[in-house]
Amino acid sequence: MKWKVLGIVISLTSLFLSGCMYPNSKLAKNQIPYTDQLQAVQQAVNSFQEDNGGILPIKTKDAETPIYQKYPIDFKKIAPRYLAEPPGNAYESGGVFHYVLVDVETNPTVKLLDLRIAETIRDIRFRISANGYPPFKDRLGKNVYSIDYEQLGYEKPPFVLSPFTSQNLPLVITTTGDVVVDYRQDLYQELQKTDKQVKPGEDIRFILVEDSMFVPAYSIPYTLDAESNEPVFLEQ
Repeated sequence: MKWKVLGIVISLTSLFLSGCMYPNSKLAKNQIPYTDQLQAVQQAVNSFQEDNGGILPIKTKDAETPIYQKYPIDFKKIAPRYLAEPPGNAYESGGVFHYVLVDVETNPTVKLLDLRIAETIRDIRFRISANGYPPFKDRLGKNVYSIDYEQLGYEKPPFVLSPFTSQNLPLVITTTGDVVVDYRQDLYQELQKTDKQVKPGEDIRFILVEDSMFVPAYSIPYTLDAESNEPVFLEQ
């Protein structure tokens, strides 16, 4: 009897684990950015634009929407005529990426926006709402502060994984209460190796975008400090 019960437990455990492993493996596949998928969507966008007098297959967003979140691709407009179906890693297929366009006026280019970043930001915003007010800490720029996470109940500061460098990036808060990612580490590394011409006063986030599959999601503008030649928050 004892061994029969043990056998049932083992069988149920195996069933449980196998049931968990399948969706996890499927989810993992939906979290990988593939160059060929990006190229396929780019070709579909180009064909749609050519057939529709320059119109782009994008969803309408408010004028105030941050630039790198402003032009998400509307797959309903390009699938199945120009693309069989949205890529497996697209949000529309259960993936973790929004496919978005940059340079829409001159050279519409498909990039990826990592939605996993939004999950971390959403949790911080929820805790701020429960706290009743934004817990500003150290001033980092004219309208940018670090966050006092102890007031929000965190044992240690949360972070997001950079799609550009795979390093851990902190989050900061603006005086208007927006929680955004601090990409200064990524920008500093890119500035050390790029030959792109940047100057103080201009938004330098483009140096992350041009040679990458991604956009700096949930960010605010940065510029080059004239004295230190290091990235700083652009005063607006």
